[in-house]
Amino acid sequence: MTDKTPSSAPETEQAGPAPDASAGGPETDAARERPVVEVSPGVYKRLTTGLGGFAMAMGACLLLVLAIYVVTPRSDEEVLPTVDYSSQLWAMRNDAPYTVHAPEGLPPTWRPNSSRVNGLDADGKGPVAWHLGFVTPSDEYAALEQSNEKASQYVPRMANSSRPVGTQQVNGVTWTKYYRKDKKANSLARTLPDGVSIVVTGTASYAELAVLAGSLKEQSKNGGPTPSATATPAS
Repeated sequence: MTDKTPSSAPETEQAGPAPDASAGGPETDAARERPVVEVSPGVYKRLTTGLGGFAMAMGACLLLVLAIYVVTPRSDEEVLPTVDYSSQLWAMRNDAPYTVHAPEGLPPTWRPNSSRVNGLDADGKGPVAWHLGFVTPSDEYAALEQSNEKASQYVPRMANSSRPVGTQQVNGVTWTKYYRKDKKANSLARTLPDGVSIVVTGTASYAELAVLAGSLKEQSKNGGPTPSATATPAS
């Protein structure tokens, strides 16, 4: 007797064709159904061109700054301060061992920019000197130097030269002229009967130095107001 049993099922099934991704399935359909966010044209423009717009704005700012820099007047010249020399003048008038000379009536365009007194604290054991510097109307430098130091030493040192080049009359008074080419220094000097030397010197012309020399007046030690020792800064 033959035992007939059902044939066993195939151990492997023939694989069917792979599903076509383009055929569409649940996942594909879900992806296709994602919500679309709509934005206004202005927002879209900012989102897509924000970096470019920022760069353009920065470039415009830099161009504006550059234009302002180009058209703004600039000067490399040093701006010197304006000083009030009243205290030094007062000290020289009252404490110097000689009658001091100071400028009076200089125009406001003569701007004082330095003042120094030396020797007043030496108890009469050394010379007393006063330096007073100005910026002249032509933007040159002129200085008044005076001291009771020995004239043969003081004048050549202040004038930057020991060789006179002539004389010049200022208000009827004779001044000796000096010139130092390498320092571009012009000087007018005179020594008073009491041995005090006065030198006006600087890069200013002899004409401007003569204006300063002609403005010098003796300063009384006994009373009297101190002359104006300030000047209106040049505009």
